[in-house]
This record gives sequence, C-alpha cells and structure tokens, in this order.
Amino acid sequence: MLTGIAFVGVLGVVAGAARPRRSVGMSDFHVAARAVPPWWNGAAISSEFTSAAACLGTAGLIAAHGSPMLWYPAGAAAGFVLVLALVVAPLRRSGTYTLPDFAEWRLGSARLRGFTTCFVLVIGLVLLVAQLHAAGAVVRLLTGLPPWLGWAAVAAAALGVAFAGELGSVTSVQAAQFWLKLVVFLGVGAACWWASGGRPPAGGAAWFEGAYRTGGAELAGAGDPSLPGVLAVLLACALGTVGLPHVIVRVYTCSDGSGARRAIVATQVMLAAFCVVPPLYGVLGHVHVRGAAADEMMLLLPARLLPGVVGEALTGLLAAGAFAAFLATTGGVLAAVGGAVSACVSRGGARGGARSFRAAVAAVMVAALAVTAATTPGASVPLMLLGFSLSAATFCPMLVLAIWWPRLTDAGVAAGIALGGGVTAALVVAEQAGVWTGALTSCPAPVAVPAAFAGMIMISLVTPGRTPRGVGSMMGRMHLPEHLAGPPAHRSSHHEGRSSHEHSPYGDDY
Repeated sequence: MLTGIAFVGVLGVVAGAARPRRSVGMSDFHVAARAVPPWWNGAAISSEFTSAAACLGTAGLIAAHGSPMLWYPAGAAAGFVLVLALVVAPLRRSGTYTLPDFAEWRLGSARLRGFTTCFVLVIGLVLLVAQLHAAGAVVRLLTGLPPWLGWAAVAAAALGVAFAGELGSVTSVQAAQFWLKLVVFLGVGAACWWASGGRPPAGGAAWFEGAYRTGGAELAGAGDPSLPGVLAVLLACALGTVGLPHVIVRVYTCSDGSGARRAIVATQVMLAAFCVVPPLYGVLGHVHVRGAAADEMMLLLPARLLPGVVGEALTGLLAAGAFAAFLATTGGVLAAVGGAVSACVSRGGARGGARSFRAAVAAVMVAALAVTAATTPGASVPLMLLGFSLSAATFCPMLVLAIWWPRLTDAGVAAGIALGGGVTAALVVAEQAGVWTGALTSCPAPVAVPAAFAGMIMISLVTPGRTPRGVGSMMGRMHLPEHLAGPPAHRSSHHEGRSSHEHSPYGDDY
C-alpha cells in the first residue's frame, strides 16, 4: 500500500517536472501559456473536481443513507451547465488571470482585489484541509501510521509539482491522474461487484425509502437525507461550482472563448463517466461494510470481499487512486490560491513572478497544514460542502452580475461578498453550537446566496457614481466573439495597469 502511495507521489512530481517550460511572461506563467487543448483541460478539471475526499465520503454517505445521497453528484453536473451557459466564454475573453484580477479589471478597484483574494484564500484553505484530513485517515486506516504522515505526503508531492513548473505542470499531472483514478476505481469496483455476486442491498427498497426518515445532518448538510437538506446541498454544489477558484482559473488556460466552452463540455462528459463510482461502492458498502466511517468504507471493501493477497493488492490500488485524487485536487487548489495571492503582491516580471508564486504556494500549504493540525479530523464531505457553500455565496453572485449587469459597482460586490460569506459563517457556527438547527443552518446556501445577490444589487443601485469608466467596452470585450472584439488583450490589472478599454460597438451604456 505504501508502495502504491509513494509511486503516485513520485510519478506526479516527475510528470510535472518533465513538462517543457514555456513561461516567458506573467500571463504564460499563471495560465500555462494559454495553450492547453480543450480535452486535456477537461481532464484536468475533472481530476481536481473528483477529489478523493468527495469520492470516498460520498460513497460512504450512499451506503449509510441510501438514495437521497445519489443526488449529490447531480449538483456538480448542474454547476457545470451554469458555468457553460453564463460564465466560461465571457470570463475567458476578459483576458484576466484570476478571480481577483477579474474583480479589479471589471470594477476598477485595487481594494476589491485584495478583499476577494482573502476569500479565495479562505475557500482554498477549507478545501485543502478536507484533502489533508482525508489523506491522514487513509494512512491511519491502511498502515496504522499517524495521520500527519498522510498530510506530509500529499503536501510534499503537491509542492513538488508546483515548484517544478507552473499551472502547466499542475495541469499535466492532473489530466494524467484523472485517467489513472477512473481506471483504478472502476476496475477495483468491478472486481468487488463480481466477488459479491452482484447481490442487491439487503432490504432492497426499504433501505432507499427508509433513508428519508433517518437524521443526523452534519456540517454543511452532509448526510441530511430530508428533501430540504438534499435540495440545499444541490443548490450549494451547483452555484458553488460556478465560483470555485481552482475550477474558474482553468477557463484562462484555453486559447479562446470557444476553446473554454469545449473544455467545459469535455469536463461534463468525463464527470458523467466518473459518477458511476460513488453509487457502485456505496451499494457494495451497505451490504458488506456496515457501520464503517464514511471516508473508510470504500477502502475496506476489497479485503472484506476478497480476503488474502488479492484483497490486499486491490486495497493498495485503491490507496494509490485515492492519493492520486488527493494530489490532483490539492495541486489545483494550491496553484489557484497561490496564483491569486502572488499576483496581489508581485510586481516583478516572469522571474519575480515565479519566485512570488512559489513563495505564496509554500505559505498557503503551511497555513493549510497548521489548520489541519489544529482541527479535529472528521468526514471530508462536510468540509467540501462548506467550501462550496462559501463559493456559492460570494464568487458566484460576483461573476454572474459582473458579466451580465453593467451597473454593478465595487461597493456592491464588497457588500454582497461580505454579506454572503458572513451569513454562511454565522449559520454554520450557530448550527454547530446547537443554537439553531435545521437544513438551512447546516447548509446555508438557500439563505446566503439570495442575500449576496440582493446586497450586490441594492448597494450598486445606491452607488451609481462608482460604476467604472469604460464599462461598455468591457462588456463588449466579454460578450463579443474574439474576431469581432478585436485582437485578444491578455491583461492583469495589477501588473499591466488599467487596461485601455477599447470602445465597444455597444457604447459605454451597454
């Protein structure tokens, strides 16, 4: 098992280091020279989205609660439909590098850039801690070694990939690891299904129907099988996907808006294939590994069904696939958050930007390790859903309104992000403290997201004087096809100054 884990880590670092370096400027460094093919980009997005923390945990929730948990993967599918319809092409055409870059370029405020960077960091840390805790649980379960060795293994491999190159290195590793995960998880799952004789869950329909009457919702609504709880989680997953920093940054690695759209379509196809994995292991786990912890159930299956050398070998393969997933998601989040942080502080060229990027990545990982050490290990899905809820209540409203509503102001965005993030934090803390319980507190997206949208709209309407100059040209740049809008202008509002806002055919009052 340790051999498989070590193999995945070393392979990831070697694959990242072997990628030819193309970085000749800050834009090339942060967005992989904007030359990633759509299908390869789709594999990378799918890889970092199908984290082991979510995969292991979702399979465990399906085993424990039945059919309501089958809806969880549907939230991601709905989210990518929204990304494809509302965000991907206009965001790519903006020519910015990161979410904070886009915020400053579109709203004309350097302070807003710093404010949004703070929220990118918070969401990134939540997602990183989920991966590190899950990695520690896998190491403890399979080897009996202390969990911090799992944290260290994932952190070292992710830092090695990031230091080896830039976003292009991370992309290469993630795309390759997606296919490794898919083959391993489906192959081991098929072997376990064959060994079980393909028996249906004990109790059949009673298991699925009875799941609606069970309770025990956790942080961010994970495991709440009630209809309001499931719908709240679906909303958080769908809208959270729109604003996840490590997913949105992939938009910028494509050559144009059309390529970005094709990458999202490829992502949807690949995720559809991967969505077979959690239900497969969940059904088997309900029959053969009852009572196991959510993150451990999937890894216990091979040894239960195929005792001996074969079971151990299959468990080792699952461990390798899980660590490939840990590395893929950790590397993606680390590159996105590190890039956003470094772009805020670096004023140098490509060499200074590279140093700043690596320093930011190292600092973010150290912070994630510190938070992991200071928190109690628990199931990974609740932490992932908390990250989605924060994203849904902050960056999703900002992106949708900034792309489609020209009257948005920096004051409106700041107010909406603060309101959405604050409501999310307050409701989750209240639920955890037992002050107020229920589906809307354990998974607060249905309350926080409308509050964020309302805050952004109302404050923007009362601060019309803060509407940025040249908003018409910016809207035209985002919504006109590249051949009509003129040559692409790859810009970072921090490094290259305020871009000259080319005049839009729609005029400034678009």
